[in-house]
Amino acid sequence: MADRWRAAWTTEKKLHASVARAERNGFPVLLSRPQTFMNNSGEAVEAMVAFYRVPLSRLLVAVDDADLPLGEIRLRARGSSGGHHGLESIEKHVGSREFARLRIGIGRTADGRREITDHVLAPFSAAEAALMERVLTAASGQVECRLDDGMEKAMSQFNGVVESPG
Repeated sequence: MADRWRAAWTTEKKLHASVARAERNGFPVLLSRPQTFMNNSGEAVEAMVAFYRVPLSRLLVAVDDADLPLGEIRLRARGSSGGHHGLESIEKHVGSREFARLRIGIGRTADGRREITDHVLAPFSAAEAALMERVLTAASGQVECRLDDGMEKAMSQFNGVVESPG
């Protein structure tokens, strides 16, 4: 999103995050990349929400999700963590599940193991990287659609499988 909107990242140590400021249709938009471990990302989100006084109804959290196949995206207005430790941390720190979340599928290893650290940290193959590029473009379009036209349209227009290139 930052590249798409030509927004520069700055480090905000007190917020435990890198922050990029942008504008969309005349309204300010903040992008944040927590600089904590994923399991503690709620610390950064809580700090951002408190410092900038962001209502949870305006918060959107994007996460990678091993329980969605690679190439699938799913936006929801609210919900459970689904076992995602980053979302669990955010829910704990903001004290609510009432925030939007965009899950970006990365799939699991072929053997379906629950321990996925190596899978999550491994580089994508060339084919996976090409697909992920399309996925991130679609996810960015979905975020823009949510900002411009609302949650319902963004979910109905974008949720689902992103087609593989070629």
